[in-house]
Formats: sequence, structure tokens, C-alpha cells
Amino acid sequence: MEKPNHHQHEHQHQHPPVTHLQPPVIIPPLGAARGPSFPPNEQLVQLNYCIHSNPSWPQTVLLAFQHYIVMLGSAVIIATALVPRMGGGPGDKARVIQTLLFMSGINTLLQTLLGTRLPTVMGPSFAYIISVYGIINDFNDSDFLSERQRFLHCMRSIQGALIVSSFINIILGYGRVWEKLTRLFSPVVIVPVVCVVGLGLFGRGFPQLANCVEIGLPMLILLVVCQQYLKGIHPRAHSVLERFALLLCIAFVWVFAVILTVSGAYNNVGHQTKLSCRTDSSGLLSSAPWVRIPYPFQWGAPIFRASHVFGMMGAALVASVESTGTFYAAARLAGATAPPTYVLTRSIGLQGIGQLLEGIFGAAVGTTASVENVGLLGLTHVGSRRVVQISTVFMIFFSIFGKFGAFFASIPVPIFAAIYCVLYGIVAAIGISFIQFANNNSMRNIYILGLSLFLGISIPQYFLMKTDAAGHGPIKTDGGWFNNIFNAIFSSPPTVALIVATLLDNTLETRNTHEDRGIPWWVPFQHKRGDSRNEEFYSYPIRFKQYIPSRFL
Repeated sequence: MEKPNHHQHEHQHQHPPVTHLQPPVIIPPLGAARGPSFPPNEQLVQLNYCIHSNPSWPQTVLLAFQHYIVMLGSAVIIATALVPRMGGGPGDKARVIQTLLFMSGINTLLQTLLGTRLPTVMGPSFAYIISVYGIINDFNDSDFLSERQRFLHCMRSIQGALIVSSFINIILGYGRVWEKLTRLFSPVVIVPVVCVVGLGLFGRGFPQLANCVEIGLPMLILLVVCQQYLKGIHPRAHSVLERFALLLCIAFVWVFAVILTVSGAYNNVGHQTKLSCRTDSSGLLSSAPWVRIPYPFQWGAPIFRASHVFGMMGAALVASVESTGTFYAAARLAGATAPPTYVLTRSIGLQGIGQLLEGIFGAAVGTTASVENVGLLGLTHVGSRRVVQISTVFMIFFSIFGKFGAFFASIPVPIFAAIYCVLYGIVAAIGISFIQFANNNSMRNIYILGLSLFLGISIPQYFLMKTDAAGHGPIKTDGGWFNNIFNAIFSSPPTVALIVATLLDNTLETRNTHEDRGIPWWVPFQHKRGDSRNEEFYSYPIRFKQYIPSRFL
């Protein structure tokens, strides 16, 4: 027995750490054997065409026209809401829509060439409506020779406010302040912001569809059935219906609405039903000019008033936040990586330049990245930049040739609302997909996501409910400009979600949660040389590089 003991004693002296070399016992997580796990994908791969691949030219033109039709709804809704309050008639409304379309075309072209370079349409923004209401209310008690004079005075004041407040975004962007702010973002912040970019617009979905349910509901059902179910009946039908079902459904339901209008179905209904359902209620076709090119200061010399400028600054900030959230969604749906911080900051600076041009040309509101058009990228599975650039040709063409533009602008709003139900939902869902880069089993992350999502919808809903018909929000102090700024900020779901999520994510248990927050996935996209794909997706066209300072490249 001594010999084994001697060997054992010798063995222990020769290899003391033998017990530490044994492989640890790995206990598989519950349910691990029940199905596959899906690793994070920095790029969405289930697309037919990504940001720099292009369909055939006939398909490109049709897809571009589809983008024009989708963005048209916002221009019509905004003009319909604002122009009558200012005292303008159908002819003024047609010219306001023309100007909004013209500036959307110019700004979309600028953003796809010199801004983010993502396939995002820059459409008229609802964020400016509260500030514009404030301007309109200031002139309610003023005496004018006619309602037309009141309208012109309001438009000139809006011009002045847009021009001066545009410098906020120019400074934030090209001063690289926005870059420093977006460095604070992590996937935990991006999820609620992008989600409420889509979900926060729920008021423009079914509530407006229900204003004319016999048109809106068939449009919604037909779009889902044609675009999702019928595309599987034949291989050739698959690509056609996936990409163009939206146009086919609009045409079908629009003809149905025309038949109802002509047959007298809406002769004995309420005023609101007539406005929502009839295809001839807008008065645009008869009042729009055949040819009219929007030109600088078309309503007269701009009027500058400090209270109007401060109010519009709040709207400009909100538009920047909403655009930022929409850019993240657009990057995902275009098959690109997340936009780097230096790209976001130059895009916000360019958005400021775009707002300056809108003030000069006399647009009723500024522009922001169009959420519905980003949703269209996901619906058609076509994220091509060229398609969106070609859509600017339609915007500018129909803004100049007014009768043709007015023809499409007479599509009833419930048809657009049915489309929004699908497109806003896609954008909200793409926001949820960003959680794959963070730990979605972390209670810290769950708390931040839950609170920012809920407050991002709940607080703006409170402000909406407490806003009266004249546009006065719940914040009512002696300073009208102060009221307008904060009513605009807290009426915006993405802005509230951004404030709450950024504050919590950067102050709550920040130590030892680096990986839980998804920072290792995110850091490469904050610097130009952090990932080779940054240059691939976001670099300027080569001919512009020699004219632009290197810090903005």
C-alpha cells in the first residue's frame, strides 16, 4: 500500500492544479433543444433589392410613382387642416399642396445625394402644425380687408418663422451637436424611438379610415389579401403583387369610390361624411392651375415675429428627432447597417437647409423623413435608393402641372388611412427588431423599454386630448412662444420616447451593463472607420467629395 501512496504523493507534487483542468459542466438553458436560435443580423437580408441595387427601369418608374402616391396623403391632409383656418379657398389649398410637393421633391433629392443617402422621402411634417396654429391664432382678432388678405398674412408669417428657426437645425447638424447626442444612443434607446415613430401615428390610421368605412375597410382588407396571400398563387404573380399590389388596390377602391359618388350614395349624408367619402369634395381639380412653378416669396415678403420664431424652433427640434428615428428604420429596411453618427448629424444640418428653402419658397410646414414611405420599403421589399430619387421627378412634375397633381390628390383620405395602418405597423415592428443587439432578458433593459414606450405614447396622447380646436395645448402660460415650444415637444411620441430612454439608459446601472445594452454591436457604426460598410452605404457620390470639407465626409 506504500507504493501507491508514494506515487499518489509524487503525482500530487508534479501536477498540483489537476483539478482545475477539468472542463466545466455546461448546463444548457431550459428549452435549448426545442428549436434554433437566431443570431443578430446587422443587415436585413430578406429584401429583393437593397440600398445600392436597382430593379429594371420600368419597375423603378412604377415603384417611384407608388412612393409619390403614398407621400401625397400627408400633403393633402396638412393643407386641408391649415388652409381653411387661415382663410384660404380651394385655389389657395391647391397652391399650398403644389408648394409642399415641390419642396418635398427638392429635399428628398438633397437627402439622397448629400444627407443620409438612405432611400427616405422627405415629406411635409405634422410636427409643425401646433406652431402654425399658434401663428394663425395670433391673427384671429386682427382686421383684414378680406379672408384672402388674412391667408396671405398668415403664410408670410409662417415663411418668416421657418426661415429663422431653420438655423437651429443647421447649427445642431453642421455644428456636430447632433453627433454628440446620438453617441448616447444604444439599441435600448433605438427600440422605443423607432417603435413610436410608427405606433405614435395611430390616430392617422383606423380613426381616419372609419370616417368612411365602406371605402377604407375594403382598401385595408384588399391590400392585405392581395399583397400577402394572393402572391403565392403563381410564381409570376409573386413579384408583381408583392411590389405593385398597393397601386392596384388604390386604383380598384378609388374607382369604387367614384361609382358611389356618381350614383348619389352621398347626396343625403352629413358634411363630414361628404368630405371623407366623396371623390369630388376637395375642389382641387377645378381650382388648381394647369401650370404653375412655385417661386421664392410667392405669398409676399416674409414677416418676422419673435414669438412665431421661438414656437417654430420647437417644431424644428421635433422634426429632427422624428427624422432620426425614421432614418434608423429606413437603414434597416434598405438592407444597410445602422446610420453612423456623422451621417445623422449632416442629415439634420441638411434638413435645416431644406427648411430654410421651404421658408423662402413659402411652404406651409417644414419637412421630415416620411414614415409611410419607409414602411413602403418593407412592404415591397425594395430598398433601392434610385427608386426614391426617381420619385422626386413625379413630385416636382405634379407640383408644376397642377391639374394632373390635383387629380391624384382627390383620392379620398380613408384610402390613405388604410394604407397607413399597414405601413406604420411595419415601421413599428422594425423598431422592435433592434432589440436583437441588446440583452432582452435583462430586467434593466425591460424596465427602460417599457417605461419609454408607454410614456412615449401616453404623454403625447394627454397633450392631444387637452388641445382645443384652436390648437391651444395644456401648457398655458403668458408666453405664447413658450407654450408652443413645449406643447410641440411633448405632443411628439418619438421625442418623448427619446428623452425618457436616453436619460434612463445613460444613468441607470451603467456600470457593468456595457454588453447588456448592446454597445459592442453599436460602437463600430459611430465612427467612419469603425466598419467598412459605413463607407459603402453612406459615402458621398464621388463627384461631390472634392467640394465638401473632410470633416463632413
